[in-house]
Amino acid sequence: MTDELRVESIAPDRFTAAEATPIAALLCTVWPKPGRTVEMRVAKMLDEFASATTETAPRSFVVREHGETIAFAQMLPRTIHTSAGPITVAGLARVCSHPDHRGRGLGDMVVRAAFEIVDQGEFRWSLFQTSHQVQPFYERLGAVLIDNPIVDSLGDDPQANPFWDEIAMRYPASGDWPRGTLDLQGPGY
Repeated sequence: MTDELRVESIAPDRFTAAEATPIAALLCTVWPKPGRTVEMRVAKMLDEFASATTETAPRSFVVREHGETIAFAQMLPRTIHTSAGPITVAGLARVCSHPDHRGRGLGDMVVRAAFEIVDQGEFRWSLFQTSHQVQPFYERLGAVLIDNPIVDSLGDDPQANPFWDEIAMRYPASGDWPRGTLDLQGPGY
């Protein structure tokens, strides 16, 4: 039962290989990709933390049960360029729950914990990508679809959308969201 479980926030200075390994194993279970190993995912996550500043450090949210990591979400702060100028958003990424534990509200738990950073005013918005299938889940939590063109001016094709999912959303639905193109100034997340 989810009322016995809690979301644990892993502080950036506590994000070690020991913390990253069970998360990487969960990510490999949820999104298996040929040639992508747990060790590769651990190295990528540790690199993200090592290259981050205090302001850009990822925030990790996990749910564990009997020592097993069964749900995860991450906020990746990113300064994007908009028609209103630069805005630092909380990039929601890697939201998942173990297939054997779905239907227990675990995704809801980790996403609410991640959105709490926005609710507390640390970021004005969270910006993320998802599929049409998952869109209603995020709408139920207060997110809304955006229709801004999204680019990465620093990428190989500066006009290409670096997000690979079908749609982009923001949280919360309120506020004066900028119109026009959003430049992630880096790869999708």
